[in-house]
Amino acid sequence: MNVKLFFGLILFIVVVEVTAQPDRKDKAAVTFEEIYDEPYSVNKFFIGIQPIYGEIFATNVTAGFGGEASYYYKDKMDFKAHFRKSYGASFYDFARQTAVNNSNVQNAPEIFNYYEIGGTYHIKDFEGSGKTKMVLYKNSYKGNRWASRVPLHAEVPCKVRKIYGARLGALLWNSTTDLNRALKVQNLTNSDLINAAGIGLPTTFVDPLSGRTKDVSVFGNIYSTSIYLGGSMSWFRNVAVSFDKYEEGLDDGMITVFFDLMYAPQIKIDPIRYLDPATKVEDSYTTSAIKTSPLGFRLGVDGKYNRQLGWSWGGELGYRPSITGRTFYALVKIAFPLFGTNLDYKVESFGK
Repeated sequence: MNVKLFFGLILFIVVVEVTAQPDRKDKAAVTFEEIYDEPYSVNKFFIGIQPIYGEIFATNVTAGFGGEASYYYKDKMDFKAHFRKSYGASFYDFARQTAVNNSNVQNAPEIFNYYEIGGTYHIKDFEGSGKTKMVLYKNSYKGNRWASRVPLHAEVPCKVRKIYGARLGALLWNSTTDLNRALKVQNLTNSDLINAAGIGLPTTFVDPLSGRTKDVSVFGNIYSTSIYLGGSMSWFRNVAVSFDKYEEGLDDGMITVFFDLMYAPQIKIDPIRYLDPATKVEDSYTTSAIKTSPLGFRLGVDGKYNRQLGWSWGGELGYRPSITGRTFYALVKIAFPLFGTNLDYKVESFGK
């Protein structure tokens, strides 16, 4: 059968099947009553535990754990602190694990660590009108009945808190990295890493056990300190409604998108310590020939929910200051549990 005719027939069957479906009996208009709609009545302080993150970074691919905290000071500014690190060499600290298995240099591989702290000044913090979609749910939709149905949703008008912010902060990280790959990207070799006498690091060595000639595998440790400057936009909703025939609906999402420029005044790669297997003499070789890129940028999004106990999520994509040719990264992170509080423990008191 002709391929175009075959796919045309399949498309025709699908269209007929979809258009032949009758309207759902439960697809009727709903009425609702507002319980609250207060986008400014959100928690001031959040602290979250990140049981897992995943990062594809050209310098080193890692996965691990972390934590974050954020604080909102009125409608003026907010602050954020964050750290993460890999679980260990055997669990997705890729460069470190590869170094443990294959490195021919004496440098002890560093575990991946990342720290960040910063603040956002609210250039404009205002309330606007918007809409939100809420899933219509009944207690009778449990088990297989809920899993097998396509849920209906209702569009509800609500207030939206919008924030235009200016961001400033600092971050630092350290990691093991594959210097053979870094040298290759920059059209360099081991011989471009020289000792005090100007002699380059050997590119091969003779294995004393097998007598075979092998390439010298070089892994090193990199340390970076950066500052960032950027902007952000946030949308906060904090609305709950009561539907006439369904359970209550809630939208308390807090979403922020941001863009940052990054500059690293310091990127350091440790000198390479190499023990010659033939002479048993150790020497140090400078890594100054390896070029680094001090500039970078990132696009990101953070989301969380205005609850005493909830969860948050985030992602980033960009180029982080690092070794030239090895700066691209993409990050996904999840925090659970996420604890939130408004830090208001004062109660009124009256004399008898």
